[in-house]
Order: sequence, then C-alpha cells, then structure tokens
Amino acid sequence: MMVSRERLITELFFFVLLFVGGYLVWQLLLPFLGALALSAIVVTICYPLHTYFKNRFPRLRPSLLSLMSVAVVFVVVIIPLILLSYLVLGEAVAIYSLFNSSSGGASFTHTVNQVELLARQFIPGFSIDMAHVARQTAQFFVEHLVVLFAGTASTLFLFFLALIGMYYFFKDGDYFAKYLIRLSPLNDTEDMHILNRMARAVRSVALGSVAVSLIQGLLTSVGLTIFGFERAILWGAIASIGALVPGVGTAIVIVPSVVYLIVTGAHLSALLLALWGVLAVGLIDNMIGPHLMSRGNNLHPFLVLIAVLGGIAKFGPLGFVLGPVILSFFLVIVELYHARSNYLNEVG
Repeated sequence: MMVSRERLITELFFFVLLFVGGYLVWQLLLPFLGALALSAIVVTICYPLHTYFKNRFPRLRPSLLSLMSVAVVFVVVIIPLILLSYLVLGEAVAIYSLFNSSSGGASFTHTVNQVELLARQFIPGFSIDMAHVARQTAQFFVEHLVVLFAGTASTLFLFFLALIGMYYFFKDGDYFAKYLIRLSPLNDTEDMHILNRMARAVRSVALGSVAVSLIQGLLTSVGLTIFGFERAILWGAIASIGALVPGVGTAIVIVPSVVYLIVTGAHLSALLLALWGVLAVGLIDNMIGPHLMSRGNNLHPFLVLIAVLGGIAKFGPLGFVLGPVILSFFLVIVELYHARSNYLNEVG
C-alpha cells in the first residue's frame, strides 16, 4: 500500500512539473506561434519540391538543399502573396475611406444602389443595403490584413523567424517527425497515420480548394480590369472567398458587375464579361479543381468554407489554411477513435 501511495505521489509530482514546464514553454512560444505555424504549413506544402532537390542533387549538403528550397518558396510563393495582400489592403482602405468622406461615400452609395434599383425591376420588393455590405466587406479585409503591414519592425522580425523556421523544417523535418513519434504514447502506425493524413490535408486544402479559389479570384480581377472596373483586386479577393461557397462561387462578384454594365448601357461589355465569367472563371472549378483536389483527402466543401472563415476570424490571413488544418486534425483523431472502438468491440 505504501509503495502504491509513494508511486501515486511521484506520478502526481511529475505531471505537475510537466504541466508547469509545458505552460512556461507555451508562454515562451506564444508570441512566435504565427510565424512557426506559417513556416510549418509552407514546408508541408512544398516538401515534395525539397524531396525533388534531394534526389536531383544528392551530393549537396542538407544545409544547401534547404537554402535552395527556401529561396524558391520565397520567390515563387511568398513574395507574390505579400504583394497581393498589400494591393488588397490598399484597395480595401480606399473603399473604406470613401465612407468617411461625405462626397465620396455618397458617390459610391449612389453607384452601388443603381444595381439594386435594376434588380427591383425584376424582383419587386428586393431590398439589400449593398453600400453597407461593401463597407463591411472592406472593413473585414482592413482589419485582417493590416496586421501584416502594421508595426514594420515586429513584422519583419516574425517574417525573418518564419524563414529560419522553414530552413530548419526543410533540413531537419524528418528528425522532428521521428522525435514526435517517439514521444507519442500511441503506437508508431497510428502516429504515422496522423502525420501523413495531416500532411495530405494541408496539401489538399492549399493546392485544392484554396488554390482554385485564388485562381478564380485572380481571373475575376483580370476580367473586371479589362472592362474598366475600379478596385478590381479587392473584388477579386471577394470572389475568391465566394468561390469557396457551394452554389455561389465568383457569381457573387461577376453577376452584379454584369448588371451594373447593363444599367450604364454598356451592353456589349456586359455580354463579354458574362462570357468571361462562364468560360475563363467558371470552367476553372470544373477543369483544374478536380485535378488538384484529387491529390489529397478532401474535406467537404461546406466544412472547408466554415474552417476557412473561422480560421481567418481567429488567426487572420494565416487562418485561410490553418483553419482547415485544425479541422482535419480533429477529424483524423475522431477516425482513429472510431477505429479503436470497432477493434475493441470485435475483440470483446
């Protein structure tokens, strides 16, 4: 009995120390979790590129291979995303500022209300405060993108930390994975299943739903620019979010734009923009989408939408991918629990 009691006290003391140490480490890492999560997500998505470099240049040192991978990711992925975010933020601030000036706000309100007046000719009683919706949308982008460019010194430091994290994740990613497997109380098969499913989920979401929506938003911006719309990049960003909504897609931007061109008498431009929306934008979802999405285990589109919106609301722009990743992790754990329960029932 004494041995059992001493063991209980020892175990309790150990877990208290473990909890205190874990909490202190969490507090140390908390200011940098965003940068570390970003580097881990980017490395997970681009790790096949690093594997290609390792196979293509087997004689290069691991450090040089990691530098090559970071350089390619920086030039091809990170710089374009930063520029795009900066452009979206600038246009969102411009639109939001219109409502703070009486002349600009009145002019913008008058423009968007023309679309609403035309809609009432076809749908009597139709009423929606489009100016308010536009203002709230611009405010949403301002609030969630300004953190990327506010506080330049701290932002640059976190960005530099993310690059360092990518370097070491590329270089020592296999070691980190094996270390986590050794620490986990689950068997190695289950650990590998969780890690593989998480990696596939990250790549599937980033290269599937998110990539397709970004391509559709980009093409929407191009079409709006061709036909003379202002703030085309911001509307393209809105179209990207709309592309995640089943049954909505880029029509949330294309249809009002076509209607506006009809109202202003630009019937040929309206027809060409409608064709652009159907051919250049709509077909992307049917042609490129299935090819990209087939490369990983996919979440239901509705779950992807909820996870993306919740992730953005909680984590900012990083939540565009982090939200679905968190949901995927939870679903993997649920699947393992279900498999364990079935196994125990069969044994019992």
